[in-house]
Amino acid sequence: MKKLLAIAAVLLFAQNTFAQIKTNHIAVHVSDLKESKDFYESILKLQEIDEPFKDGIHAWYDIGGGSALHLIERVDTPTEISKTNHLCFSMKDMDGFIERLRSTDYPFEDWPGEKGKITTRPDGVRQIYIQDPDGYWLEINDDY
Repeated sequence: MKKLLAIAAVLLFAQNTFAQIKTNHIAVHVSDLKESKDFYESILKLQEIDEPFKDGIHAWYDIGGGSALHLIERVDTPTEISKTNHLCFSMKDMDGFIERLRSTDYPFEDWPGEKGKITTRPDGVRQIYIQDPDGYWLEINDDY
């Protein structure tokens, strides 16, 4: 019993000693908050959470694991948008998500850019890419 308590104490000490990094939030610069909110709520089905600013230019969404997506409206949105720089969300039911995209004629493509196609990575994870109202790329995959 003493050995078990000693091991538990060492593990607890180690857990508290070695800090872990956790994603708190991701901020995305948007040009039209209402249009972006419509996209993130209707296409991705994200749930809006309370945001402290209450200034009409912020919206916050729960993206799981204690992390949030912050949309921040500004008129000077970046002009260079590349698929290499993207947000990635994993979904349990990617097939259902793709069906929803198809039923609403929302465009998606694979990594090379072929419309309506799905990329399968070497590790078997399937992924598609969509763009939000400001043209930012989002990868959606089934690595849930």
